[in-house]
Amino acid sequence: TTFTFFKFISLAVLYLSGLLAAGQAEIENHLEMGRKLLAAGQLAEALSHYHSAVESDPKNYLTYYKRATIYLALGKFKSALPDLSKAIELKPDFLAARLQRGNILLKQGSTQEAKQDFEAVLKSNPDNREAQSQLARVSELEFSMQEARTAFQRKNYLEAISVLDRVIEVSPWDPEAKELRSECHLFLGDYHKAILDLKPTTKLRNDNRGAFLKLSKLYYNLGEHEESLNQVRECLKLDQDDKDCFSHYKQVKKLSKQLEAAEEHVKAQRYEEAIEKYKAAVKTEPNVAIYTTKAKGHICHCLTKSKRSREAIDVCTEAHHLDPRNVFILRDRAEAYILNEEYEKAVEDYQEAKEFDGENEELKEGLERAQKLLKQSKKRDYYKILGIRRNANKQEIIKAYRKLAQQWHPDNFQSEDEKKEAEKKFIDIAAAKEVLTDPEMRQKFDSGEDPLDPENQQGGAGHQHHWPFEFNPFGSGNFHFKFHFN
Repeated sequence: TTFTFFKFISLAVLYLSGLLAAGQAEIENHLEMGRKLLAAGQLAEALSHYHSAVESDPKNYLTYYKRATIYLALGKFKSALPDLSKAIELKPDFLAARLQRGNILLKQGSTQEAKQDFEAVLKSNPDNREAQSQLARVSELEFSMQEARTAFQRKNYLEAISVLDRVIEVSPWDPEAKELRSECHLFLGDYHKAILDLKPTTKLRNDNRGAFLKLSKLYYNLGEHEESLNQVRECLKLDQDDKDCFSHYKQVKKLSKQLEAAEEHVKAQRYEEAIEKYKAAVKTEPNVAIYTTKAKGHICHCLTKSKRSREAIDVCTEAHHLDPRNVFILRDRAEAYILNEEYEKAVEDYQEAKEFDGENEELKEGLERAQKLLKQSKKRDYYKILGIRRNANKQEIIKAYRKLAQQWHPDNFQSEDEKKEAEKKFIDIAAAKEVLTDPEMRQKFDSGEDPLDPENQQGGAGHQHHWPFEFNPFGSGNFHFKFHFN
């Protein structure tokens, strides 16, 4: 019986030894694969093998250290720190790990903890130059941060930014330094730089709802409601019951919905509905000026597109005062002036817009058209001849033509002078009807070209009139007119 027992023990030891050997071989294989993949620059694949090595041998300090170096190469310093700490816990005199951890802590702005690591290295190796240099940097950093806080308290924001620039160069992962510099930019009115500093802090601090809310409000005040909504949603992902974030979310969501609906109406050319939505948006947010400014600009555009020229000019003028460099507002007001037959003002607006954006083809074409219309207005204006607006439809054109043709019929006049005046008017009335009821000729005229002007005819042959009545105004003798009203 004793023999059997010892035999069993011997077999068990052999079995366990075999397992250990197999396990060690597997660990070595993972480490070897990790080294090869690391050398090949395949960091994510190398990391996977180091994960397996750590799981198989959680007491090996070197494996933790190697995995930490890969995390750092991937930019995941937060993941590297626990591995370095574990390596130091398993081997307290592992100076390379202490030095690496001290460097990360210094970059995070954790000066006291970094100081402890550098001092520990120097205690074991007083001649370590890197530890000496970094320890000196710790003291400089602490002094600089105090200097920056003092400058900020004194409202000397430019000085504070200058000091913080140096701090962040040494400690790029320090959320406090970035938050303080962000505040300085805010007080100086530079929202974009404030955002650039604040954004990284959402990852540098855990559960940083305050930063997400602040970013959302900054974007909101810049008129970027979509990005504002994205940021406040990130806050609610961390805590859906956060009262401040939820309250702001409701406001941004309501405004965004109105503005998005307005944009959809504009795309579908439903300008009246778009105007109502823009007006509703201004009521939703009356305190942030940029939304009023943008809404006025969009309403200006919608009124112009709706051919409500007088209203458009008034609203566009308001919008222009609020945003004087906006070329689209100037363009829309120019188009409204054209509708209102105020061509000189249209030319002025297009010229001003072109000064701000000289390469814009739409503005170039608009200016050319306005100049042609101005030149044309000093000659024969078919709309004025018939006494109609530029947006009159075909029925309105024919109605006006009939009325005027009957009024200025030469047979209605007795004296030769009156007949000559009537003939001249009659020719103009007929020409106006011919041009404005022909879509192609009307389009040319609306673009500033008179299709009946011999100067505009190809080959200089002039335009052959086919009058809509049996009358040769250039003949002689007694006249008799028969009208064919089309």
